[in-house]
Amino acid sequence: MSDIREEIERLTRRRAELFHALSEGHDAALAAERTQLEQRIAELWDEHRAARARLRFGDRDNIIRRARTEERLERAA
Repeated sequence: MSDIREEIERLTRRRAELFHALSEGHDAALAAERTQLEQRIAELWDEHRAARARLRFGDRDNIIRRARTEERLERAA
């Protein structure tokens, strides 16, 4: 998770540099790079949230399996 955070921070700094450069005038290449950075940052945040959830609650498949088992037990009761 710390690797993910470090990459998010690095990309966020680069995005700030791009915003500053773009504020001085439009550049299609910089705008495209900013768009790619935005997408990558969003992907990393998704990975970070998923990693935190796995640490807190366990593997997703195990959670679903437990929920289905509980659901069957409730219906049987």
